[in-house]
Amino acid sequence: MANIVSIVGRPNVGKSTLFNRLVEKRQAIMDDVSGVTRDRHYGRAEWNGKFFTVIDTGGYVTGSDDKFESEIRKQVETALEESSAVVFVVDCKDGLTGYDKDFANIIRKSKKPVFIAANKADTPDKSFLANEFYELGFETIYPISAENGSGTGELLDELIKTFPSEEVEDPDAGVPKIAILGRPNVGKSSFVNVLLGKDRSIVTDVAGTTRDAIHSRYKQFGNDFILIDTAGLRKKSKVTDDVEFYSVLRSLRALEESDVCIIIIDAERGIESQDVNIIGLAQKQGKGIVIMVNKWDLITKDTKTADKFSKDILDKIAPITYIPIVYASVLEKQRIFRLLKRQLQFMKT
Repeated sequence: MANIVSIVGRPNVGKSTLFNRLVEKRQAIMDDVSGVTRDRHYGRAEWNGKFFTVIDTGGYVTGSDDKFESEIRKQVETALEESSAVVFVVDCKDGLTGYDKDFANIIRKSKKPVFIAANKADTPDKSFLANEFYELGFETIYPISAENGSGTGELLDELIKTFPSEEVEDPDAGVPKIAILGRPNVGKSSFVNVLLGKDRSIVTDVAGTTRDAIHSRYKQFGNDFILIDTAGLRKKSKVTDDVEFYSVLRSLRALEESDVCIIIIDAERGIESQDVNIIGLAQKQGKGIVIMVNKWDLITKDTKTADKFSKDILDKIAPITYIPIVYASVLEKQRIFRLLKRQLQFMKT
């Protein structure tokens, strides 16, 4: 069993701040607004020579009919199943809440080692308030400040004692990366979920559902890949808040670190100026590019429809002429694996 630690808790207790501290970079988006993290977000960490994977999760809320919160609950439950240990983050400033008590009962069912991180214990007085969380019934409470790092050393010292195995620093080193890019709501997350055969990313009809760049290990045709699902890229003038701004930055970083880009276009809307911009960025950075025209099943077609569509794309991205175009339907699972074969061609050249 791998060394995997999930960071869980209700919304806005500092899970992403702790995640970023453990992986030692601002990998997860943070904001004072609750619900910023939605999907499972993975990173690598090290403490005293022990390497492990950390999973950042969305805030767990029970009794809600909100479609995002119900999907977040599924993502958290999957993280608990994958984990070898659990860090349950609570908030010293807010004190013990009903959500904490409800979630504690769920965590117990996982039968995994649980570490209570009483966050925002920035002063001795606030550290004393952490004693309230003994009411949850766990043996030890660790007062910490994810913001400045105090108390995290004691937590990690005990955490690594539970690890079942030794791990290398970066098991994904040298594995080719494929970034899935495009405007919002073109089917990027649905495409990744179909390839993986499971709901890796939350999918809704709301633009901007995916916020972080989500990495997933994937094997097909005898080759290992890392698939990177990204937030939809919109024009700067349409980016309306800090969360979306940082989502866009994560998408652009995913493009930079990738070897190949799959750029998804909505067949019903056709190629638009932002699609051209994304293709241009990938081309300037020397990436292998495959264009996937998704939702092709929704188009009324004759024998010349695809040729006309391809000509329109090539006219708008000129003078770029070499990019292969695949007409697909994620919903109907049509021509999905043809894209992967195209990617292999790029990776072998």
